[in-house]
Amino acid sequence: MLEVGMANGKEFNGSERPAKARGSLSVFILVWIASLLLARNAVPDSSKQDHPYQPTRRKNVVQLPKSPKIQFRTHRTAWRERAAARILYLEQQADRERCRTAKSPAEQCQRKETLEGISRQLEEAGNAITARRRLFSGAAALERTWANVRATDVMLLALCADEDLRSRSADVLSHVQQHLRPGNPLRVRTEAVEKRLETKNPGPGDRELLVLALSASYDALDAEFSRVRSLSIILRIATFFVLLGAGGLAAWGWSCPHSLNMCFIPKSGGPIACPSGEISPKPHHVPSRYAQRDDVLLIEAAGLAGAALTVIASLRRIQGTSTPYMLPLSAALLKFPTGALTAFIGVLLIKGAFIPGLSALDSSSQIMAWAVIFGAAQHLVTRFVDARARETLSDVGRAPADPEPVAPGTARGSARK
Repeated sequence: MLEVGMANGKEFNGSERPAKARGSLSVFILVWIASLLLARNAVPDSSKQDHPYQPTRRKNVVQLPKSPKIQFRTHRTAWRERAAARILYLEQQADRERCRTAKSPAEQCQRKETLEGISRQLEEAGNAITARRRLFSGAAALERTWANVRATDVMLLALCADEDLRSRSADVLSHVQQHLRPGNPLRVRTEAVEKRLETKNPGPGDRELLVLALSASYDALDAEFSRVRSLSIILRIATFFVLLGAGGLAAWGWSCPHSLNMCFIPKSGGPIACPSGEISPKPHHVPSRYAQRDDVLLIEAAGLAGAALTVIASLRRIQGTSTPYMLPLSAALLKFPTGALTAFIGVLLIKGAFIPGLSALDSSSQIMAWAVIFGAAQHLVTRFVDARARETLSDVGRAPADPEPVAPGTARGSARK
């Protein structure tokens, strides 16, 4: 009796040890997560603190904050590094302009106010690239940074010396020719001014014209990037809703498999062919009783595989782009949930005898093979999206064409009709 009790005690103690170990591990994980949350809340968020702007003349407005914790949480990306280098260059140009003095007190006061505005623009750009990254905040930080950088470039053009203006006129003309249509009056006058500046000094109004032309070209570049951004956002939203639809069908098939029956009953009387495998027929069973929970999920997984093949095949035509917002990636991500959806719809059409000659499939392998084919067939739908994305990217940095002239009497005739 005592031996039995001791044996039972050993068994009881042995069964308690894993439970105690699991309990201590759970407590340790909870304490670790709580410490991380407390440490995160303890770090001050400099982006939420309102600091009134004070004009400063720092040599480096893009340096990281001095706090080690904030520096650890600051993530630098490629475009931020490129913007930081551009800001440093513009700071050096602004320091050069501070060394120059104007002839009249009014002009000197105007230069001082413009230099203070340049300092503020660079301050805003530096704060944008060093701010803590948040979810869905990358596009806003990018737009804020480059808007201030371009505004600084325009203001520096208004302050530079006549010799620098002559050397920069070619750069301004290059920007104008890239983003303004050939018949634009600003472009025509900028070309005339740049040609005259090759042999003569700037005349009255030349500087203001170049400043206005550079500002207009930057506005046109912002509009081109805005079209890229809007199309990328539209594709991401479409990807989310298509993924939501495919996931909803998979959840529906899992919770109520009889309502989405993907099984095929061969006419020869063999086993029932379902995506998850063959099932022996049973007497007094309706066809929907053979459906399994994972049938829809397996079909969509096969459609994802077919879509992945088309994405891999399209990589041979993909080209790098200097534009932000990763538009090619957004177009490629749309293919995956679309492939899952087209695979389900294609198998459903076969089961409904919509496609002649494919009303009955004999094995699960045939069902999965057709699901892969229909998943790859999503390219027939998404290729229009790919063409639109390529067209939008090709429009960046390319001046729009002039509208075709309307023949006399055409507009009147159309108005009368």
